[in-house]
Amino acid sequence: MKLYLINTHSDLNYRYVYILFGFIVFNILFLTGCEASTADLNIKTCGSGLSAEGNKVDGEINGPTITMSYREENFAKNHIASFMYFIPLLSLSPVDDVSSPDNDQQIGIVSHSINLRSKSFDLICEFVILGSGFYQVTFDPAGIIATQKDKFKKGERLENMLDYIKVDGEGFGVIEVKGRITDSARIVTNVKINFNARGNESNLTIGLYDVEPKDGEYEYENRSNEKVALVNRLSFEKTEQTPRMGIKIASIAGEKQSAGFFGKIKGMLANFFIKPPKVTRLGNTTMLEFGKALLQKKSQFTFPKAKNIREGKMLATDNR
Repeated sequence: MKLYLINTHSDLNYRYVYILFGFIVFNILFLTGCEASTADLNIKTCGSGLSAEGNKVDGEINGPTITMSYREENFAKNHIASFMYFIPLLSLSPVDDVSSPDNDQQIGIVSHSINLRSKSFDLICEFVILGSGFYQVTFDPAGIIATQKDKFKKGERLENMLDYIKVDGEGFGVIEVKGRITDSARIVTNVKINFNARGNESNLTIGLYDVEPKDGEYEYENRSNEKVALVNRLSFEKTEQTPRMGIKIASIAGEKQSAGFFGKIKGMLANFFIKPPKVTRLGNTTMLEFGKALLQKKSQFTFPKAKNIREGKMLATDNR
């Protein structure tokens, strides 16, 4: 699947800001039909998927179960991989999930506030992410590159190829659940997950890179122009059409650079040109069901098994 954003130049100065609107929309491949690869990382296998406690779920029919306490005092904590399990569920093909050494990120739902009207409702649930380290879902570069076959014969540069989706460190977020009320039945129609609550910057990012052909071949090892998009929100809607995931970007910057003023402008303008990427029907339905579970103030929610998650991994510590 593809996500379309406007392209800009890093050396843009003030007199060129207005030219931004005239640039051709470029593609960000997001959750494309591909496998995940961490061949260039120093990793060790630690299981195939994680439970709410971070345990393996090999052979299980379902995915992990998360617990919701809806209170901030001594709230129920879940491993970050359990909550972010929806990313593999949404992906159209296999992915790897990767954790940093000694990752202790925990997430919990800490509030529940509902506004009921005669024909609709709005629910707000806050979540807190505590602990150090990062969790990310990685995508196979060969699979990502293969989706651009139409450019191979032309020898064109491949831009903004998806590398990973990452949750880094601690943070605060808000889950918004909206819906309609029909004959006393509450039907969830929209779920939004915001990662920038309480005035804090989001801790969710997407890694991107470009690839130039070398001797007619496109290789991940030849990647360049690596960059990071900071993401504020992911959203899902009830639909009979092909399901898509909405994305709201906060900024775009070089891999080792701060976003700065122009990075934020790039992110702001990109949102005008985003074409929501396609996701699996199972993943989209699951997110709406998760919203319903929050609406009903359920104490637990179990994800269905993600068929495309190859195995959980943890970055190995450096023994040098």
